[in-house]
Amino acid sequence: MSGTEPPAAFCLASPALENDFVRLEPYTEANRDALADALDVDPEAWAVFSSAGFGEHFAAWWDAALKASAAGERLNFVVRLKDGAVVGSTSYLGVSEAHRHVEIGATFLHPRVRGGAVNPAIKRLMLSHAFEAGAHRVQIVTDARNARSQAAIAKLGAVREGVLRRDKVTWTGHVRDTVVYSIIAAEWPGVRDRLDSRLATFRGASSD
Repeated sequence: MSGTEPPAAFCLASPALENDFVRLEPYTEANRDALADALDVDPEAWAVFSSAGFGEHFAAWWDAALKASAAGERLNFVVRLKDGAVVGSTSYLGVSEAHRHVEIGATFLHPRVRGGAVNPAIKRLMLSHAFEAGAHRVQIVTDARNARSQAAIAKLGAVREGVLRRDKVTWTGHVRDTVVYSIIAAEWPGVRDRLDSRLATFRGASSD
């Protein structure tokens, strides 16, 4: 098998993933309380989610994530900085071994790390892991009202495929339109190089 060919099958495991900026750790009881604290912020940002994870909503968020994981539909990660601080959560969703595709989503980051290296560092790890595992396609979606998220996804180099109208009901009861983006395996090398260039800029800034 050459370096450009995917594996013969798609099997997405959930080890801890780590680079120079973040460590993604599978949900465990050991990191549960730290995650609850990290998510208990910015209620307005939670309005675009199907379910909420802040405050009194956290227990149901955690239990639903673990249930989906046990069913093979979802892989959940706590986002930890290199200094040890937990700053959010992200997941693989809709894992399909038969069709070799997966979605990266349910990502919530503490406001103090938004707009910096953390989100591109997360995507670099998760996209690399998915495509190395044999994915043909990785999907990323967002609420049509969330312009900041759409800009961040486009900046990755993902292709905007369209809008699913009245696609989901958020936990607040809003019926949202969902904007769909994707990256396919043939596009991954270019996306990877773009992410590496962005992260190199952050490395340079931190060494000044």
